[in-house]
Amino acid sequence: EFLGDSILDSVVAEYLFNKYPSQNEGSLTKLKSKLVSRKSLSIMGESIGIREHIKYSKGRTIQISTLEGNALEALIGAIYLDRGYEIVKKVIELHLFEKFVNLEKILTEEIDFKSRLYIWSQKNKLNLEFVVKEERHNGQFWEYDSLVTINDKNYGIGTGTSKKAAEQLAAKQTLILMGVIELQGK
Repeated sequence: EFLGDSILDSVVAEYLFNKYPSQNEGSLTKLKSKLVSRKSLSIMGESIGIREHIKYSKGRTIQISTLEGNALEALIGAIYLDRGYEIVKKVIELHLFEKFVNLEKILTEEIDFKSRLYIWSQKNKLNLEFVVKEERHNGQFWEYDSLVTINDKNYGIGTGTSKKAAEQLAAKQTLILMGVIELQGK
């Protein structure tokens, strides 16, 4: 999964660079973030029928779409190890992007706050980290507090029932604090 994620990032970066040579780095980074997002990977995994090949404990509370994306990354890593970079690149471009990815639709969708913050930080050459400050279980569900640090300075904090949700809220708060987005209702 780790290896597949890295290979996918590389293939997507090269694919977008060649497909949109006149786009700036920020635009390409934003598009890459959308293409390799959990949502996009889950859609691609579902489209190729990866769910039928996943074995998991149905008693656990787990989102099958997350498993599909993870399994797709693992499959990409396995293809790379078995056949090499050029073959996995062809598989990704011809069997995933060409068949299951609508780039025009992805271009028009709004990007999530965490990805926006990563893009903004990269553009400004800042060191961004998400830190889980606290995990609590209230008997029914888990709750997480996530903190954004930029260049070792604390910024936004978010609380959610998943680490991802907490990070999204912390990223949104940070983008507001930095003046990148406006507080709604102003």
